[in-house]
Amino acid sequence: MSSLQAKHLLGIADLPKSDIDLIFETADNFKEVINRPIKKVPSLRDVTIANLFFENSTRTRLSFELAEKRLSADVVNFSASSSSVSKGETLVDTVNNILAMKVDMVVMRHPKPGAAAYLSKHIDATIVNAGDGAHEHPTQALLDAYSIREKFGEVAGKKIVIVGDILHSRVALSNIHCLKKLGAEVKVCGPITLMPRFIESLGVEVETDLRAALEWCDIANMLRIQLERQEQKFFPSLREYTMQYGLTMPILNGLSKEITIMHPGPINRGVEITSEVADSDHSIILNQVENGVAIRMAVLYLLAGTA
Repeated sequence: MSSLQAKHLLGIADLPKSDIDLIFETADNFKEVINRPIKKVPSLRDVTIANLFFENSTRTRLSFELAEKRLSADVVNFSASSSSVSKGETLVDTVNNILAMKVDMVVMRHPKPGAAAYLSKHIDATIVNAGDGAHEHPTQALLDAYSIREKFGEVAGKKIVIVGDILHSRVALSNIHCLKKLGAEVKVCGPITLMPRFIESLGVEVETDLRAALEWCDIANMLRIQLERQEQKFFPSLREYTMQYGLTMPILNGLSKEITIMHPGPINRGVEITSEVADSDHSIILNQVENGVAIRMAVLYLLAGTA
């Protein structure tokens, strides 16, 4: 079996392009599997995977769980809110207790940046980062880039703008790393107060005018405002944000060309994007959801070969 150079998937920043290409090729095969009448393969039979979610998640957790079950893995789900973490148990103790039950892989979402990398140094199991604070969300970036490749044939040379709360978004950072490695041009768009200070050092341009950004791009990836991560006000009101950066059909229809719309979810309809846009032919949002399962199947399968 072909395997990844990395033993863990902690982020995109340190993931070689060859690994990204291999994940995409493997996902192509699994995409065919999940569209069959019988959607299961025995690839990870006898492999036990623990899903550790220390933050709320619906889409990512369900996507990973479905990917694991499609691969015939044994799955253990762990929710921090109903665990001994609430009694003061440390992260390493929690995970070691789970590993004592003979778990082979850990898929973890955690509110602290670097938690997955920290864990990978302290336990003997393969770690998949399902989001660590505002740092990285590697499988989301992979499924986004894979969806662009599926739609356009390749990512290289495409112009992609990421719109919204760049400052608090792990999706934005992972997407920038992934898209740049695959040869795309990337801009970020939003209020200057929602831009990280050194964002341009990642090789992206900042655009504060939504219409100018949309005229430039081939693909717009619309992010939600992450109010749960904001400890202060970064703009006057959601209404004002929507007036400046909300994507509507009149704006799309007013462009000089057709563009493709993406969104990592969950969508705040009527804030960063209207229902009309989200459900239109411009949107590949549901394709992203389907591709998420195939990408996560590929990641888990390939990492199992490196363990």
